[in-house]
Amino acid sequence: MVQLGAIGQIARPVSDIQQAVDFYGGVLGLPHLYTFGDLAFFDCGGTRLFLSANEGSENPSILYFRVDDIQTAYDELRARGVEFEQAPHLIHKHDNGIEEWMAFFPDPDGHLLAIMAQVG
Repeated sequence: MVQLGAIGQIARPVSDIQQAVDFYGGVLGLPHLYTFGDLAFFDCGGTRLFLSANEGSENPSILYFRVDDIQTAYDELRARGVEFEQAPHLIHKHDNGIEEWMAFFPDPDGHLLAIMAQVG
């Protein structure tokens, strides 16, 4: 039986590859691996983010970035110009007391991204 492991890459269409590179690398601070034509790749803690200049998908998946301290991450990203839909908020409290906190924000194409943290 096949056992799926960690996500190795996430693909996301973007309308303007240079604007996306500037946002994901410059604003969000993701390490830029390389750009090849209308394709750009970033490292997200071992998962590769693959951006391609293509408007084909209307509902791309939401990318959730784990952070150690969601309030600090929220404050720093806001200082860099990220406009969040709302402040970090509790999404779920597990039976063991661990809380899942998230805050959502759009990229330049309006696709949702989120920061997330487990608190407890």
